[in-house]
Amino acid sequence: MDSQEVILLSAWFSPYALRVQWALKLKGIPYQVFEEDVYSKSPLLLKHNPVNRKVPVLLHQCKAIVDSLRIIEYIDETWNHSPLLMPQDPYDKAMARFWADFTEEKLHKAIRRTKVFKGEEKEREVNQAKEALQVLDGLLKGKEFFGGDSIGYLDIALGWVTVWLEVFEELACVRVFESEKYTHIYKWMHKFVQLQVIKETLPPKDKLLTVLQSYGQSSPAQLPRK
Repeated sequence: MDSQEVILLSAWFSPYALRVQWALKLKGIPYQVFEEDVYSKSPLLLKHNPVNRKVPVLLHQCKAIVDSLRIIEYIDETWNHSPLLMPQDPYDKAMARFWADFTEEKLHKAIRRTKVFKGEEKEREVNQAKEALQVLDGLLKGKEFFGGDSIGYLDIALGWVTVWLEVFEELACVRVFESEKYTHIYKWMHKFVQLQVIKETLPPKDKLLTVLQSYGQSSPAQLPRK
């Protein structure tokens, strides 16, 4: 591998991997995608991410960067030309990281757990996801994107809700998102998916639903993740 070559170890149905593709495309960085089989992981993946053996992994200058949010930061700092994805003000940058972590802990993990939990545990996760959506909806008030007038780090972090949220709802037989309740997020979702970079990479919902159904008996820890 050439030291300047950019390679992304990915899985087309992974929202974490797609985040990284969005960042690369927005920055105009040429890259290659190596599609991984989650049931038969490649020697390249096992070599470069031996700790959790998950996608995405970004390979650049003979180094491996793991964890989708950390990869996005690496991309933005390494290719520090416009558009800048992270806020430049230290406080705003810290808050963007905080809210990205919030979406992971309070929304993404909760909605994924509804697929395998039952009864009161499932209801608890649904309520947590709804509370998180309410908070995030408030963050968008008066703004086009979480990043302000243009797409940024937090928009990319939350972009999975445009397709995956509905898929997870269908798989878990729950209702979490209500457009009339989370009006700011609903408007943001429509703006987000109209961006060309996003539109050309989003997987079809029916195809996504089919592949994620194969994880029907998986525990939350086994579901494909960052």
